Amino acid sequence: MLKTNVETFLGCEAELADARIVIFGAPFDSTTSFRPGTRFASKVMRGESYGLETYSPYQDLDMEDAAVFDSGDLELCFGDTETALKDIEERTAEILAAGKLPFMIGGEHLVTLGAIRAAVKKYPDLHILHFDAHTDLREEYLGAKLSHASVLRRAWELTGDGRIWQLGIRSGLREEFRWAKEHTNLRPFNLKAMPEALAALQGKPVYFTIDLDVMDPSVFPGTGTPEYGGVTFGELMEAAVAGCGLNVVGCDLVELSPAYDQSGASTAAALKIMREMLLKLEEPFIKGPVQV
Repeated sequence: MLKTNVETFLGCEAELADARIVIFGAPFDSTTSFRPGTRFASKVMRGESYGLETYSPYQDLDMEDAAVFDSGDLELCFGDTETALKDIEERTAEILAAGKLPFMIGGEHLVTLGAIRAAVKKYPDLHILHFDAHTDLREEYLGAKLSHASVLRRAWELTGDGRIWQLGIRSGLREEFRWAKEHTNLRPFNLKAMPEALAALQGKPVYFTIDLDVMDPSVFPGTGTPEYGGVTFGELMEAAVAGCGLNVVGCDLVELSPAYDQSGASTAAALKIMREMLLKLEEPFIKGPVQV
């Protein structure tokens, strides 16, 4: 029987009613301060995902056993940042209200603010786990308070002190690093503080945001603001999977800009991280009973 051709992320073909995770794309990059192009990430990732197997030998889990619904991309207004954030917040709130976990594909990092606005309304005790090369804690950037350079500062205004864990950070203004010492749990340069973060976040509702430029540009050049001194793919994958073992109520991957890596390797890295995250989030539901 002929059916409508709908391109979804690999293995994410559950019906909405049956799904536990709902994917959506937020193709927005209007506040990008260096090289734009992240608006194309979600579309490229869907198409390229079919070069990846559904099975993860790392976790012995398969996307064919997962229940994930791909709701497609939002149509966002590039000329009005607040309108775009409102649309992202509404989509996230709709998913949360249905009792499902939103997984957003950016887009620049500012899109995370829309999702966090929705998440903190449902979970007032929301905590944030943030992997990134950059602090993203500026009060403003060139006079704009809504910027990918200030997204975590805006998130802090919603959560307050001590509820944001920042790992992998290796770039930012002096003022940002000094401000973080008073207001966030910033553990710079690498992901070695992950055990500390996991212990602190156990049992708490967590929004997990990964800016993919946390990886070193030698392995992930496909991003708008590359910053040397980053982590390896293996280090990120291990930490991302560990983070998804927390009480994650929402998550995202942002800042893939496919055009800056014509080899496709950066997109492939993003896809594999996403597959492993989805499978870890689904693990309690798809892993068989423990054999005694």
